[in-house]
Amino acid sequence: MGGNVQAARIIKKVPPVYPEEARAARISGTVRLHVIIDTDGRIKQMEVVSGHPLLQHAALDAVRQWQYQPTLLNGNPVEVDTTIDIIFTLNNPPSPNP
Repeated sequence: MGGNVQAARIIKKVPPVYPEEARAARISGTVRLHVIIDTDGRIKQMEVVSGHPLLQHAALDAVRQWQYQPTLLNGNPVEVDTTIDIIFTLNNPPSPNP
């Protein structure tokens, strides 16, 4: 993509809640989501690319609430197609990694 592109900047990030069932089973790992951010900076579409099934719902619930500053191309808002990794670790709270 050519032109003057301003990168997406997150303005509201909601951390995922570690599922109790996953914590009890000592399950950790990364959930990778394919996300489309609309021209207003809201999550328009999401799908799970990979990750443990017990962690997927928590990742989707959190990212669904995220909001970005609109991404601009030559001064005009555009949709963004990206991936987001949500990392769940048992020793620490889950960490979103856009």
